[in-house]
Amino acid sequence: MSGQNAKSWLLLVLLPLGFAGVWHLQQRIDGQRSALYQERDELVLRSGKLVKAMSLEYAPLIADIYWTRTVQYYGYKRSRHDPNFELLWPLLDVTTTLDPNLLVAYRFGSTFLSEPTPRGAGQPELGIALLERGIHANPEYWRLYEDLGFIYYFDLKDYAKASAAFTEGSRNPKSLIWMKVMAAKIAAEGESLSTSVFLWNEVYQSTKDPDVKRNALTHLQLLKVEQDCRQLDALAEEFQKRTGRRPLRVGELVQAGLLSRLPVDPLGYGYIFGADGKAKLNLDSPLVDQQLLHKSLK
Repeated sequence: MSGQNAKSWLLLVLLPLGFAGVWHLQQRIDGQRSALYQERDELVLRSGKLVKAMSLEYAPLIADIYWTRTVQYYGYKRSRHDPNFELLWPLLDVTTTLDPNLLVAYRFGSTFLSEPTPRGAGQPELGIALLERGIHANPEYWRLYEDLGFIYYFDLKDYAKASAAFTEGSRNPKSLIWMKVMAAKIAAEGESLSTSVFLWNEVYQSTKDPDVKRNALTHLQLLKVEQDCRQLDALAEEFQKRTGRRPLRVGELVQAGLLSRLPVDPLGYGYIFGADGKAKLNLDSPLVDQQLLHKSLK
């Protein structure tokens, strides 16, 4: 057998073995990487006081590192729809113990804790505890009372405490006038569409976080849908008084002169009447999925 033929046969034998070796090596690397992620979740010093004592004058810098780790942890869990946020509170506890004046940790951390699963930890009581810690350390920062009022209003439906939070925050001379208005409105009405729209609009306008902004926009769109459907149902009742039957299509309200044109949802899809005669989203509208998700999280 010539030298060239021998080399060819050798390559035919070694190449598959080489590819197999590389594949097994990659499998081991992937397995070790997965184990590292899991181990990294557990390798967290959970005592804020201990970490602060070890950090000495570098505590604010270490707090920034822990806050970055918190955001990464939250994003990692969110991207995988993992409802287990076991380390979220320990990370926030250490972060805010290291730097009690790190306002972003209180504001976004309380949102991470309070949001229903799988968007967050579904633990509004911990979100409240974090904000109360922040208020104690930063009594002059009125926005923390705003965040506290949001949790009581949206997550816990405790309108008395929501009103009290807005009232307390409104006593700060730097706070916006709407804090006092919201306190009175919630105390008088509890939950209402107009109040919810105002509060979500405030979140949308004030936040710089794209995920929070997107979430606020979705809530505003769904609240607009609810307002539109209530109005359509009222017009359908008027139509029934005139004709003795419920309208089958929204277009009948236009033909009867009760509407000037066909209304559409915030994404441009026309509303329909369901089998029960009630107004609802068009099944083709992307907001249908958001509406179902929103209801499942209530």
